Amino acid sequence: MKRYRPTTKSRRQMTTISFRKHITSQDPHKALVSGGKRMVGRNHAGRITVRHKGGGHKRLFRDVDFKLEKINIPAKVVSVEYDPNRSGFISLANYADGEKRYMLTPEDVKVGATLIASESAAFESGNRMPLRRIPTGTFVYNIEIHPRGGAKLVRSAGSFAQVLGHADGYTQIKMPSTEVRKINENSWATIGRVSNPEHNLVVIGKAGRSRWMGIRPTVRGTAMNPVDHPHGGGEGRQGRGTRRAKMFSGKPTGKGQKTRRAKKYSNVFIVERRKVGKKK
Repeated sequence: MKRYRPTTKSRRQMTTISFRKHITSQDPHKALVSGGKRMVGRNHAGRITVRHKGGGHKRLFRDVDFKLEKINIPAKVVSVEYDPNRSGFISLANYADGEKRYMLTPEDVKVGATLIASESAAFESGNRMPLRRIPTGTFVYNIEIHPRGGAKLVRSAGSFAQVLGHADGYTQIKMPSTEVRKINENSWATIGRVSNPEHNLVVIGKAGRSRWMGIRPTVRGTAMNPVDHPHGGGEGRQGRGTRRAKMFSGKPTGKGQKTRRAKKYSNVFIVERRKVGKKK
């Protein structure tokens, strides 16, 4: 982590990642970069569906390969780069057939390393293989939910899941949330953990830096009027007045409450629900 001299009150607490220790290239590969308008929490009709988003610095979109369907073709890591659209670092991989693609960087893989996606790949960080081939206790990331459907799970900085066992055509995996779930054993995953594990230690330090990141202010429900939020109203400071904490729309939130739909299609794949609060 990088700390600063306290030239201002906010600067005293601010921290950032020491990018010079990890990043090897400042300029992205042009063929894999595109522009575009960010949706900043709006849907196709322009209505806000996710609050507290908007503004922020312009970003270029990096075309990161999450399908990783180039099987049995080794790739050499050419550079490690920063991606403004995700918390982990990305690597430019040069495949043996001449094609270049971006992929998520494993924690301990450096420039010059060779990675491969293969059923017979070595059990080394950054290599990719079907879950049925991965031994119990191994840390994995970039996990597919359905075979050849592309990596959907465990993609943020420093995260990893753990393989607990194999049975009846499924692999049991302990997710970063502590949830244990079954995934088809023919789905693919990458060995290791995602780079930039210090991401969760960053102290933003001031409101302005949040705005640079595209994060808008959050108003407490208790500071609102009753018409705007279930927690609003009252003379002076009040308790929320309801048994459970709620969103402005009335849905339960926080305090260890269950927010998952009772009849969600994937409930049958959950072996053990995630632990919340102090138990976690």
